[in-house]
Amino acid sequence: MALEDKAKAAGKNIEGKAQEALGNVTGDPQDQAEGKAKQAEAEVRQGAEDVKDQVKKAVD
Repeated sequence: MALEDKAKAAGKNIEGKAQEALGNVTGDPQDQAEGKAKQAEAEVRQGAEDVKDQVKKAVD
């Protein structure tokens, strides 16, 4: 499941970057902010998965 969660986090990051870029092009601050928020959420999810991986390695 960890691989699936990492893939979802990567997808959310890409989605956020695209939305932020769209906001930059159109000058829409809401799209820019939502894109940045999605990227931040993806970073948190990725960090959580990294911690899970480290704990699993330590236990094994």
